[in-house]
Amino acid sequence: VQLQASGGGLVQAGDSLRLSCSASARPYSSSYMGWFRQAPGNEREFVAGIRWGSRITHYDHSVKGRSTISRDSAESTVYLQMNSLQPEDTAVYYCAYGASVSNFYTRPGAYNYWGQGTQVTVSS
Repeated sequence: VQLQASGGGLVQAGDSLRLSCSASARPYSSSYMGWFRQAPGNEREFVAGIRWGSRITHYDHSVKGRSTISRDSAESTVYLQMNSLQPEDTAVYYCAYGASVSNFYTRPGAYNYWGQGTQVTVSS
């Protein structure tokens, strides 16, 4: 599975962005797609994720309430809508696909495939 992430950019604090991640193959119903981010000098951290079949979603506390993850089955695409962006949201954002993530969706090692990353920069 190849993942293509897009939608990043340079925005001001308070603005919104929608990130997209397109998969080259239709995800299995049992699979999981997640968004991670990595700022310079930091480890890659979980942001949000969605179970493809059930659409059950999970969010890190840092984005919960101002971000929404969703998926389009017909397009094999997952979206991350982020609102009220802050400078601390600045990072490279990666999408990831896991065939059997189970409850380990916050762990990068649980995923099988990764997209190339898209830069999000939020200025104050």
